[in-house]
Amino acid sequence: MDVREREIREEQRHLDAVYRRLAEKIDEAEYLMADAASRVHVGTPGALAERDAQVFRAGRHLARLNNEFEDFLFGRIDLLAGKDGERGPDGAFTSVEPADDAVTVRDGAPVAEIAETLHIGRLGVLDADYVPLVIDWRAPAAAPFYRATPVAPGRVVRRRVIRSRGRRVLGVEDDLLRPELRALREGAELPIVGDGALMAALGRTRGHRMTDIVASIQAEQDEVIRAPAVSVTEVTGGPGTGKTAVALHRAAYLLYQDRRRYAGGILIVSPTPLLVSYTEGVLPSLGEEGQVAIRALGSLVEGAEADSYDDPPTARIKGSAAMARVLHRAARGVLERPGAPGRLRVVAFGRRVELTGEALARVRQATLAGTAPVNLLRPRARRLLLDALWETSGAPQRYPDPALAAEAREAFNEDIGAEDSFQDFLDAWWPEVTPLQVLTAMTDEQRLGRWARRLLRPREVRLLARSLRRITPAGGGLSAHDVALLDELRVLLGAPAKPARPREADPLDQLTGLEEVTTYADRLAGRREAPEREGERVDYAHIIVDEAQDLTPMQWRMVGRRGRQATWTIVGDPAQSSWPAPEEAAAERDAALGGRRRRQFELTVNYRNPAEIARVADGVLARAMPGARPPRAVRETGLAPRFATAPEPDGLSGAVRAEAARLLAEVPGTVGVVTAMGRRAAAGEWLAGLGDRLVVLGSLEAKGLEYDATLVVSPAEIAEESPAGLRVLYVALTRATQRLTVLSGPADHPGPDGVPELLATS
Repeated sequence: MDVREREIREEQRHLDAVYRRLAEKIDEAEYLMADAASRVHVGTPGALAERDAQVFRAGRHLARLNNEFEDFLFGRIDLLAGKDGERGPDGAFTSVEPADDAVTVRDGAPVAEIAETLHIGRLGVLDADYVPLVIDWRAPAAAPFYRATPVAPGRVVRRRVIRSRGRRVLGVEDDLLRPELRALREGAELPIVGDGALMAALGRTRGHRMTDIVASIQAEQDEVIRAPAVSVTEVTGGPGTGKTAVALHRAAYLLYQDRRRYAGGILIVSPTPLLVSYTEGVLPSLGEEGQVAIRALGSLVEGAEADSYDDPPTARIKGSAAMARVLHRAARGVLERPGAPGRLRVVAFGRRVELTGEALARVRQATLAGTAPVNLLRPRARRLLLDALWETSGAPQRYPDPALAAEAREAFNEDIGAEDSFQDFLDAWWPEVTPLQVLTAMTDEQRLGRWARRLLRPREVRLLARSLRRITPAGGGLSAHDVALLDELRVLLGAPAKPARPREADPLDQLTGLEEVTTYADRLAGRREAPEREGERVDYAHIIVDEAQDLTPMQWRMVGRRGRQATWTIVGDPAQSSWPAPEEAAAERDAALGGRRRRQFELTVNYRNPAEIARVADGVLARAMPGARPPRAVRETGLAPRFATAPEPDGLSGAVRAEAARLLAEVPGTVGVVTAMGRRAAAGEWLAGLGDRLVVLGSLEAKGLEYDATLVVSPAEIAEESPAGLRVLYVALTRATQRLTVLSGPADHPGPDGVPELLATS
């Protein structure tokens, strides 16, 4: 059993004990609630209110226990001995700084014993002897979990994030805040899992150069984490520099430092669902409703979920800034659809009054001259239709007296506007339109061609229309780029205001005077309905954008709407951008950020890739972005990347499987197989049955992820997928922490040593 598995089992044992204690607390809360609710014989309004308040308090406690029952535990800190032995009300030691004798020197190296371990969770839990099983994440004793940094660690030696689902611990990830220290727990060396293990190895490597590198990693990352969130914080850095982890620790740090300021919530935007899964493992839920939302770009719109991918030419069209104008035209032009009524006929003043094609077209044009969203223009359309009918009826000539004319006009509006024929016409002529309906209308190449005139080329119109045809009426078949289009249309269309439904008065209220007394059940039902009434949250106090270099102009517009009053943290690396028009994206990014002041940081140390792998990737970077400076790799393993060649003509599938199996045998951890997007599905079939340590990725899915070993299949295919293909290949080559294998296919033209032409000449 490896170290990771042993540590997961240890955390599982602790979590099981926590859940047993939680079950006891829930039984207690249920008893108190049932006891209070059983007191039904009360004689006065005051006694009723008192009983109801007791039921409410017990019910709220029970609801909180039940709500926090899942994914309860998310963190742990291992601490040195403190300066004093005082304990706080939560049972934890109160000292912030370590004792003077907490660290000793043995054989010339600093050594310390772990004196206290605290688990951090959604609620505080004490065992029957009042020993803390879990510290409430809001408690002072939990503060080091968020505040401690490598530069100012305080008593913290190891910070661990625990990822769980339900009652099962899925994984652990450690941050080592004192990598120079040999820490012992009960006489044994403290085990380290994940990136923390690498930091431990770096910190204990002999020689000044490695010590200096570790210090530089700590200093530059700590500076970003603690930077004031007064405007926009921009963080750049190459692969392996820890951009994502730094940004997530920054979110936790800011939220803990100033909870009131960030009560509006923090939104973390990731480019892919795979990176969201990784992010959720690094940054735990902070235990407050709505405080931190982690979303992939394809999940940012309520009710929409991306489940497909666009090829690069189609993605370029959908992501371009020109799509905003195309959608604006489509949102208004969709009303003019086949089958729409072309004549409005009513009876007024004893005769038939009719509006036909030209008159209706003038009314529609006048209505759309307004700037409101299309669905909110319906009342204006109704008013202008009545105006046109009034004029056509000749009524203005019948009533020269202004007072009589106003009275007649009011009666005319009431009578005509209430007729079923008028309402039916209005419903058909100006229906409520949904974003999905507009995208469906855009599948008609002829209509789309009119809306996209002078914005898209005919070939682009065909590609766009055909791509949108895969979207189902229920919203299946969406790509991440389609979700940005839906969000734009949501703004262009708007949602018509729904009339309030007044509460029906109970006649007994007037007799008893108890209309202000409500039951706990009433209030609970009201809270349950509130989210549905409030709808999707679209405005946040702070927004973190990860892998920001990949956002398209349309995606920047979507994200920008959620942070109109927010402060921002923008994390990315231009050298890893898969978007082929960075200047266009930068313009929309600037529009989203507005005039906010910007503070820039750069992370320069690559501690993911060994130098042997980094040298291969750096050669591709030199071709993709001449003059770009790669991050410094800080370690060597002595393991050169392996170059293999698939036998021609049809041996690629077998070679991919053989090389993947080889890597699975060489490393105990995960293996990522990266292919061109067009080969992703086929590669998944080739590798079926090799186990859950293996992950198959399309080239655009690999961003931000890392694996113990990586197999990159046919670099030429990846590079030729799009104009940004070399940058995408650079990303693929920088995913491995230990071993890299590059497998050449026929398109790679490998040399005698198996090195593909693209890498040999880079």
